Amino acid sequence: MNNGLLGLHSLLRWIILLLLIINLFRSLVNADSPFTEYDKKWNLRLLIFTHVNIVLGLYQYFFGEKGFSFFTQFGAAVMKDSYMRFWAVEHITGMIIAVVLITISRSVAKKDIPPIKKNKKLATLYIIALIIILVGYRSHLSAKLQVNIIHKI
Repeated sequence: MNNGLLGLHSLLRWIILLLLIINLFRSLVNADSPFTEYDKKWNLRLLIFTHVNIVLGLYQYFFGEKGFSFFTQFGAAVMKDSYMRFWAVEHITGMIIAVVLITISRSVAKKDIPPIKKNKKLATLYIIALIIILVGYRSHLSAKLQVNIIHKI
């Protein structure tokens, strides 16, 4: 079951990245156009997929092999190992911040403010969330690479 949830969690990551890029593109291209129901639906899709993925991620964090279990097994030594620190602290923190930004984008999308101001706020939130997710994924790759190199030595 854990592998299935991890696979779903990974798949949803790509869907979220795609939805983030679509929403960002729409907010930049339609900066001075009124925010339509179609735009709200794209924003809602992003919110739904993001929240489903954070629930799966929190389950993995607390009940999976990585994450909180590193603290229970290794204590403070987790902070000295980049691989364990990534899964126990950095990944969860970054993703929660990204989810909060995407959730805030939903409330901005609902507000009745001028289109230019709304789209600028949305684009800013989307860009920051996208950067956090991409940096988190890059950190994951470098932590994974570091572990592979250590195991080969």
